[in-house]
Amino acid sequence: MMKKALSVMLAVLMLVSVVGIFAACSNTEKTADTASDLAYIKEKGTLVIGITYFEPMDYLDENNELTGFEVEFGKAVCEKLGVEPVFQEISWDAKETELSAKNIDCIWNGLTITEDRQATMSISNPYMNNKQVLICKAENAEAYAVPGALAGKVVVAEKESAGEEAILSPDYTNYFGEANYTAVEAMKNAMMEVKAGTADAAVIDYVTGIGSLKEGSDYADLAIIENVSFADEQYGIAFRKDSDVTAEVNKAIAELMADGTLDKIAEKYGLTGQLVK
Repeated sequence: MMKKALSVMLAVLMLVSVVGIFAACSNTEKTADTASDLAYIKEKGTLVIGITYFEPMDYLDENNELTGFEVEFGKAVCEKLGVEPVFQEISWDAKETELSAKNIDCIWNGLTITEDRQATMSISNPYMNNKQVLICKAENAEAYAVPGALAGKVVVAEKESAGEEAILSPDYTNYFGEANYTAVEAMKNAMMEVKAGTADAAVIDYVTGIGSLKEGSDYADLAIIENVSFADEQYGIAFRKDSDVTAEVNKAIAELMADGTLDKIAEKYGLTGQLVK
């Protein structure tokens, strides 16, 4: 009896030990899964910023140096966070995958705030107002301003962009319902298609139009169609879901707005009137 009782006791102790080990492993995994995103970024010393190239936000200047409103804005925020910015070009339609896989730490590239995106990512307070506009060859601007004028015409927009959403939205079938829509990889591609004549019109960010369709630029022969716009919106910076970096960045944005830094950057790129005050 004594031996049998001892055997049972040893078996119980072994079971308790095994359960404890599994519990410890589970807690460790849980801790790893819920670790501070801010601590992760500060430990590596960099904030990897996912971008695509388009003026006036992120583009290469005449010296092939990366510049633009978002570039200077990103550098100013990173200085307050105590980390170095690393700007990494991404495919726009893969942005959420790149973020969740930690290939980038944020999407900071004229990202339109939507309910769908807020459900899957943590997005900063809005910092810039925007809208979607229709562009075409300047000579066609008056004709294309009329609903239905794009029937049978080729219209392009960046894949997975707010421009694409506007074209496919039932709210704007009077403009795009009978058009032939084609998605392209980036807004610069959309403008190139219109310039080359392989597309008749494109839907792009108004902010992009400010920076790109100006006298002396490669797209000076294109024009924003006056009094035609779609989907008023605001830009934000997207981080991983529940990231604690978002609050720190919101704090930095407020400070840069209060001390006039953001106004100076916006003025440099012709965007003063677009800032969210």
